[in-house]
Amino acid sequence: MTPRKPSASRKRVSSPGGKRKTTRTIVRATSHAPELVIITGMSGSGKASVLKAFEDLGYYCVDNLPVELIPRFAEMALQSTEIRRTALVVDVREGSKLDRFPAILKSVRRMIPTKVAFLEASDVVLLRRFSETRRPHPLGTNTPVNASLKAERRHLASIRALADIVIDTSKFNVHELRAHITERFREQAAEKSILVSSVSFGFRHGVPAEADLIFDVRFLPNPHFVPEFRPLTGRHPRVAKYIGSFPQTQEFIHRISDLLVYLLPHYINEGKSYLTIGFGCTGGQHRSVMIAEEVGKRLHQAGYRVKIAHRDMPK
Repeated sequence: MTPRKPSASRKRVSSPGGKRKTTRTIVRATSHAPELVIITGMSGSGKASVLKAFEDLGYYCVDNLPVELIPRFAEMALQSTEIRRTALVVDVREGSKLDRFPAILKSVRRMIPTKVAFLEASDVVLLRRFSETRRPHPLGTNTPVNASLKAERRHLASIRALADIVIDTSKFNVHELRAHITERFREQAAEKSILVSSVSFGFRHGVPAEADLIFDVRFLPNPHFVPEFRPLTGRHPRVAKYIGSFPQTQEFIHRISDLLVYLLPHYINEGKSYLTIGFGCTGGQHRSVMIAEEVGKRLHQAGYRVKIAHRDMPK
């Protein structure tokens, strides 16, 4: 799949303090082919965590969709210009209707590329998980959990045989399972599955509460003390050139960009879908603006979706 030319959009939004901040989103426009992933398997095997991982990957997700509605769901994905990659959970909660699943799957596969991911785990692990969560098994509270698990395995045997992927989650914790799904289903040629916000701000106005990482750039020479630059912002070419003319500026941009390119895959593997990085100077007008722009461009060049926002920059 060939990515389209990157595009940028601008919008203005109000911050909690009533100030207006300018945001600019740098995105890689991609067109996903229609796709449906059906997640099924044993109760307690991690289907909810897997569905959340697909949601973070940009899939339109539905939990416990009645099997008779799957064909309509597939039609919606085919007809929609916005919803293309879809995922849903089907499991033993469907009861006797689950017997219709093989025939429905056969018809849906003629409509849209469909994969079935079957999750399972050992009885020992499943029993421990039910004991830890103190949740009843979907087959009922009047039967011991171990007996319900055996009945569920028998009931799902025909569906397991149809699966494209079988994942044993016995040795996965929640984070490892989500990382496994992310790695397996992330599109190789598509944008990386995290949205990075590069935000400039002024320390005199307070630190942005939403920031995950904060870098202080007040060590850089301040254009505020250059009369011709004082009314301008860090987005003005002359101001940006002035700030960038100092060796420490270039070294900082290079080192911080390399650090973030190293860190972001690890955040993705931990299931993080967005990251906010704050760059602060005194007033949020010159240095932090220029740095947020430059680091945002570097991350965009590395293949990430980037939103650049200037909280305190004068308009």
